[in-house]
Amino acid sequence: MKPLIEIRKDLHRIPELGFQEFKTQSYLLNLISTLPQDHLEVHPWETGIFVKVKGKRPAKTIAYRTDIDGLPIIEETDYEFSSVHEGMMHACGHDIHMTIAIGLLSHFAADPIDDNLLFIFQPAEEGPGGALPMRESELFQQFKPDLITALHIAPEYPVGTIGVKEGLLFANTSELFIDLIGKGGHAAYPHHSNDMVVAASHLVTQLQTIVARNLDPLDSAVVTIGKITGGTKQNIIAERARLEGTIRTLSPEAMLKVKNRIEALIQGIKSGFECEAVIDYGSNYRQVDNEPALTREFMEFAEKSNGVEVIECKEAMTGEDYGYFLEKIPGFMFWLGVDTPYGLHHSKLKPQEEAIQHAVDLLIQYLTYKGKRNK
Repeated sequence: MKPLIEIRKDLHRIPELGFQEFKTQSYLLNLISTLPQDHLEVHPWETGIFVKVKGKRPAKTIAYRTDIDGLPIIEETDYEFSSVHEGMMHACGHDIHMTIAIGLLSHFAADPIDDNLLFIFQPAEEGPGGALPMRESELFQQFKPDLITALHIAPEYPVGTIGVKEGLLFANTSELFIDLIGKGGHAAYPHHSNDMVVAASHLVTQLQTIVARNLDPLDSAVVTIGKITGGTKQNIIAERARLEGTIRTLSPEAMLKVKNRIEALIQGIKSGFECEAVIDYGSNYRQVDNEPALTREFMEFAEKSNGVEVIECKEAMTGEDYGYFLEKIPGFMFWLGVDTPYGLHHSKLKPQEEAIQHAVDLLIQYLTYKGKRNK
C-alpha cells in the first residue's frame, strides 16, 4: 500500500459533494482490495463503505467512523496536489480523516484483535447528512456495534494534542431557508406593491431578538442569516426575497424553542406585509454527546501515551451528524490537533500531515486495548 501521506494527497485531489463521492468510494475500495482479505468483509453502501474486520474471538464490535465528502469551496492553497474538481475542496479535513481510517484498517487487516472492528466510511457529512440513513440501514443493523469512536481535525491545536470532554461536544444544528413572496411593481408606485426586500429586512432584525430576548441567558444558541437575495433591478420593487442561515443550540429543547419563535415571527411578517412565506429547515444534525465513562477512560488512556497531550476542551457550536450514531451507540469524538492558522471550511486550510501518524499510533493502541479479552 502507498504511504499514508501519498494517500492523503490522492484523496485531497478528488473532493466530492455529499452522496456524489463516486471517485472517492472507488479509490477507497481499490485501496482496501490491496489489504489482506482473510479477516475482511467489505460492503459498499450508497457512496460510502462498511468494512468489518473479523475478530479472533469476538465478544463485541467496536466501530470507527470517518466522513468522506468535501465542500463547495474554491481551493486557495498552494498545494501541488490541489483539488482537480473545480469549486470543490477538502476544506474540513475529511481527506485527513479518511487517511487515518485507512491507516488503522491496514494495520488491523493484517493483525486483527480479539473483538470485531467495524470501519464506517460515511458520505454526506457536510450535507444533506449521511449518518442517520447509514445508521438506519439494514447493513448497519446487522453489524450492531457496541461502541463507536471518531475524530475531527482541530486547526487551533498543535500536532500531538487532542481535545475532548465528557458530555456535549458539538451543538445541535439546523439549516434555515425562508422564502418571502409578495407583489412586485414599479418603484414609483410602492403603494401598489408588497416589497419583499423591506419585509426581509424587518425579519432579519426580528430574528436577532430570539437569542437576546426569548432564550434563557444561561442557555446558548446562534441564529445567523448568512445570505439574502431579492429583487431584479434597482427601480423594481422586489416580489421575492430569500433568507439563508443556520441555527445552533446546545440542547434539543432550545432548538425547538428557536424554531417555534422563528415561525411565530414569520406569521407576523406575513400579516404585517401581506405576503406569503415558506420555511425549510434543510439538514438537521443532532448534538455530539460523548458518553462520560468511555470518554474519561479514553482521556486517561491517551494521557499515558507517549507524545500525546490531552486538553479537556469546551463544547463548540460546530455541527456534526456523527451525533446520530452516538444517539444509539455509546462512544465519543475527539479533536485532533493539526496546527494551521486557517480555520475549518477556509479555502487556505493546510493541516499538518504529521498529525496523521500521531492519530494512527494512538488509535491502534486504544482499539487494541478495548478489543482485547482479559485486559
